[in-house]
Amino acid sequence: MLRVDKIEVNYPDFVGHYDFTLARGTMAALVGPSGGGKTTLFHALAGFELPTSGTMVFDGIDFTYAAPAERPSAMLFQDHNLLPHLTARQNVALGIEPNLRLSPEQWAIADEALHRVGLGAFGERLPQALSGGQRQRVAIARALVRAKPLLLLDEPFGALDPGLRKEMIALVASLQRERGFTVIMSLHTPHDAIGVADRMVFVADGSVQMNDAPERVLASDAPMIRQFLGR
Repeated sequence: MLRVDKIEVNYPDFVGHYDFTLARGTMAALVGPSGGGKTTLFHALAGFELPTSGTMVFDGIDFTYAAPAERPSAMLFQDHNLLPHLTARQNVALGIEPNLRLSPEQWAIADEALHRVGLGAFGERLPQALSGGQRQRVAIARALVRAKPLLLLDEPFGALDPGLRKEMIALVASLQRERGFTVIMSLHTPHDAIGVADRMVFVADGSVQMNDAPERVLASDAPMIRQFLGR
C-alpha cells in the first residue's frame, strides 16, 4: 500500500497538503486543474522536493526523506528525457546502469523491455529517428528495467494526438496488470481513465479533494470538479 499521510510541501507562493492511500497494484489517474498541485505531489513522491511535515510509506517502508535513487519509485516525464546521442537500446540500459557497463544478462533485460513495448527491432535507432510515440515507448521501457514497484507518470502523453495517447495509456495499463506495480498517471484528459484506471485522485488547491473510482469522481456534483470538467 502507498500511504501519503498529511504531507506538506512549501513553496514561496504555494503550499501543498496531501493525504490519501492507494492499494498496491492500483492503476490511479491523477487529475485536476493546472496549477492545482499535481506536479508538486509527484515531486514529493519522487524526492525532488522534501516535505516539511508528514510521512510517505510504501509497503510499510517510510521513504519520506529518502534520496530519489533510494525510493520505490521510477518517474516518467512528458519530454521522455532520452539522450540524443545514445541508441534506443542504450537509453533503456541507462535504467539499469548509468555507466552502460552491463553484463550480457543485463543487456538481455534491456532488449526484452524494448520488445515488450513493441520496439524490439528499433534498438539501434537514435531518438531522432523515432516518432514521438516510439520515443515514449523507449522511456517506458527504461522505467520498466528499473524494476521499481511504484511508477509515476507526470502527464507523459499530453503532447500526443488522441489516438496515440489512448494507445500509450492502454500499453501502460497492460504492463501494470502484467507486472503488478502501482501506477500514478497524471492526465489532462480525465475521461481517458475510464475503463483503464482503478482509482482517480482529484487534486486542486494543493490538496486531494477526492479519491474514488473514476466514474464516481467524474459524476461528482462537487463544484470544484464540475468546474474542472466544464459542467
